[in-house]
Amino acid sequence: MAHKKPNLPTKICPVCGRPFVWRKKWERCWDEVKYCSESCRNKAKKEKFG
Repeated sequence: MAHKKPNLPTKICPVCGRPFVWRKKWERCWDEVKYCSESCRNKAKKEKFG
């Protein structure tokens, strides 16, 4: 039986504009996380450097 996780922090991805939720793998670096996925991170890099 799965349990719900209603109190997890969220952020908005600056590339796609969608909200994303805290993940266990981001436990130590949540403040530095900016993008929802590798794909969005790569798109942001591409736009910045042309």
